Amino acid sequence: MKNIVLFTSFVFLVFSCGPKEGLQNLEATAFQKAILSESSKQILDVRSTEEFQNGHIEGAVNADINSPTFQETASALEKGKAVFVYCLSGARSATATGQLKEMGFTNIVNLTGGMLSWQSANLPVTTNQSTSVYNGLTEVSFAAKIKGKPMVIIDYNAIWCGPCKQLSPILKEWVKAQKGAVELIEIDVDDNQELAKSKKIEAIPYLEMYKNGAKTWSSVGLIGKEELDKALGNVR
Repeated sequence: MKNIVLFTSFVFLVFSCGPKEGLQNLEATAFQKAILSESSKQILDVRSTEEFQNGHIEGAVNADINSPTFQETASALEKGKAVFVYCLSGARSATATGQLKEMGFTNIVNLTGGMLSWQSANLPVTTNQSTSVYNGLTEVSFAAKIKGKPMVIIDYNAIWCGPCKQLSPILKEWVKAQKGAVELIEIDVDDNQELAKSKKIEAIPYLEMYKNGAKTWSSVGLIGKEELDKALGNVR
């Protein structure tokens, strides 16, 4: 009987020390220990950019929960691994955890009391942004952005690019003429450097056409309405 009790206790300890799934709410010191125990650290600061720049947890990615790009940023993380979430006091991170659950994340760790509790516990804060500022869309989040769309034309551009400014009204007029059959998505390469690098974009303006998620056409440089019609035809 004694051996059975000891074996049962051993099994309980083994399983209780293993990785936990679902949502965990941890106090500051436990939150820090949990981060340090993870080899792959996915830390999500859901406050505003200004708050983030004034001080954040080392290695955190800024994804403002009140920004329309929140899900794009979060979708770049690995859903099968732990994601650590925090805000200022805990209210916004609670909202974020709900969205992360809906997105399919299975191991979410929320900082109870947010940065206020973290700083109260005298835990380290950094303003270093070299590795923590979100650098736009990734290939994963880009794929999620066009998923389910029958036909999309992507316009890769930049504010400083003269030909891009010339192309923009031409492209918008052409898309409008398709009467809803084509959706236009404009992507600034300066704000989305990781995506531009993965796609090996070396010159802009650069256009891509996707049909049901598959790329069917691309073009580099300024292009006119006639050339668009010839290359893509009337897609209505």
